[in-house]
Amino acid sequence: MTSPHPAPIKTPRLRWSTATAAFQIEGSRTADGRGRSIWDDFVDRPGAVIDASTADPACDSYRRVADDIELVAGLGVDRYRFSIPWVRIQPGGTGPANTAALDHYSRLVDGLLERGVTPFPTLYHWELPSELEAAGGWLERDTAERFADYAALVADRLGDRVRSWYTLNEPAMTTLQGYGIGELAPGRQLLFGALPTVHHQLLAHGRAAAVLRAAGATQVGLTNNHTRVLPASGSEADLMAAFLYDTIHNRMFSEPLLAGAYPDVEALGLPAMPVNDGDLQLIAASLDFYGINFYNPTTVAASPDGSPLPFDLVPTPDAPLTGFGWPVVPDALRDLLLDLAHRHPDMPPIVIGENGASFPEPSTAGRVQDDDRIAYLSAHIGAVEQAIAQGVRVEEYTVWSLMDNFEWADGYTQRFGLVHVDFDSGIRTPKASYGWYRDLIRDSRVETASGGAR
Repeated sequence: MTSPHPAPIKTPRLRWSTATAAFQIEGSRTADGRGRSIWDDFVDRPGAVIDASTADPACDSYRRVADDIELVAGLGVDRYRFSIPWVRIQPGGTGPANTAALDHYSRLVDGLLERGVTPFPTLYHWELPSELEAAGGWLERDTAERFADYAALVADRLGDRVRSWYTLNEPAMTTLQGYGIGELAPGRQLLFGALPTVHHQLLAHGRAAAVLRAAGATQVGLTNNHTRVLPASGSEADLMAAFLYDTIHNRMFSEPLLAGAYPDVEALGLPAMPVNDGDLQLIAASLDFYGINFYNPTTVAASPDGSPLPFDLVPTPDAPLTGFGWPVVPDALRDLLLDLAHRHPDMPPIVIGENGASFPEPSTAGRVQDDDRIAYLSAHIGAVEQAIAQGVRVEEYTVWSLMDNFEWADGYTQRFGLVHVDFDSGIRTPKASYGWYRDLIRDSRVETASGGAR
């Protein structure tokens, strides 16, 4: 890894943020009338989670929300990205709002505002109500309409204080890993039969954006998981495989939002998208910012004979790896941002909605000296600054995550946090990276106020 010390910041001041997701930190899976989600179903499936753990109590954050507000405030971030689980607000995905749950998130919003932190909620971080999945889930257009109803209930309660919203988190992962190959909830293995979920998620975003704006929102967007796709070689087969993977992972999700049309997937032998009149116009007009979650590039080769997929994801040569085995190539983030801005010169401002890394750390610890994480974050912030210096409009950078948490199908085996969590006791201990990020934010503001290199 590179040096843990950041280079001087020379670009216009970014907003700084950190993030969590409800299912990963909250626990209290049945508190306040919470319903059941596809992740409850997935976790309860034998063998689905690598360490056979569950997300209860996780970080116990539903009960310890005041502690976590203090951790957020201590960083000095501008905004805090958290998620509101649909099944707490509408336990079955339809019907009236659960007042007790809305009270909880109202207190969270007030607590953040009292500490000078802007709340930046995500309405959907993968927790589809089980009853809606039983009716077809994101394969059905009706789920988009139900999502708009849910958004209206939340906006009616919180919209007087919350002006910035993420609608969806990483629709690509829902499609590819959730419905395509079954690695994540709902655990379906439809391969290219999962593609209708792309359109229904983007339609849900468009419907919710209209609802949120009507309730007074001034900044609405979603965040896509993007990867810089690298061909394994210059062979025609590898180049075609990389192009196809880039289309499915990246462009299927970005092009409707940023260009008003899907890539020509039928020319690639894929099924047409289930688009109705007016859908693409709604989707293309839905963004005030474009969120990008970035962790690593993906190297792609042509698949071997007999493979069910026309591409193969292979190791990225000469790249160090995170605890997840993900390659660390910060320049890939810079190049991804430059490519997007080149192809979409009129795109809205970019928000980095997640960036971070897991590394092996003890389950019980005092202060963790996580120099690898500091090096990763420093290098990726540097990559963002390089993109800004070349004209890309990036307005915000978000570290994933505030604290160690339940890492989906990997349970408690991966730690991304700026704060160490002892999952037996619930004790939170800021790591070295927490102090480093706090100081970076402080120093960036001092430099701006003094009229430095900015």
